[in-house]
Amino acid sequence: MPRGGPRGNKKTHKGQRRHFTDESEIKHAQEKEERQKEWRKKQGIESEEEEEAEGKETVVKEGEEAKGAAAPGDLPPSSSEESSDDESDKHKGIEHLIEVENPNRMKGRAIKKVTELEGGKTELTRREREEIEKQQAKANYQKMHMAGKTDEARADLARLAIIRKQREEATKKKEAQKAKEEAAKQKS
Repeated sequence: MPRGGPRGNKKTHKGQRRHFTDESEIKHAQEKEERQKEWRKKQGIESEEEEEAEGKETVVKEGEEAKGAAAPGDLPPSSSEESSDDESDKHKGIEHLIEVENPNRMKGRAIKKVTELEGGKTELTRREREEIEKQQAKANYQKMHMAGKTDEARADLARLAIIRKQREEATKKKEAQKAKEEAAKQKS
């Protein structure tokens, strides 16, 4: 007989399949809810206050669905500007008493860039400054090198002069050798 241990009589839902609501099921539930509201209106069961409360909830829900992946801080679409003003006048809880500086909740203000806030000119970081100085130094060195004013450039020019002399001597020797060979050919 099995005892009531960890593998005993208790049933958990851990190994079972998950159930996801299908889009058609959601639409069907909304349609059913709408039909019930219509029936209540015809019967005169529902009062006007309940209608207004439910109407606002459905407008917010529909606005969220229509919005999709909208940016934070966007307002739900409204039929007229007057209704959106009425909604903004009504505050929830103590929200209107506390001023919150949350950039995601900004409604009418334009978002400013960092460069606009500080007057357009930002200070460079140490690394950026060093990188710019390094590039300028490299460009200056190249300029001096091309003009032949650096020690390395002078050494290079001296080496080049020696090589040119050696090549000239080599060409003179070759010409002298060719002249000897031609003279030898003419004698024979």
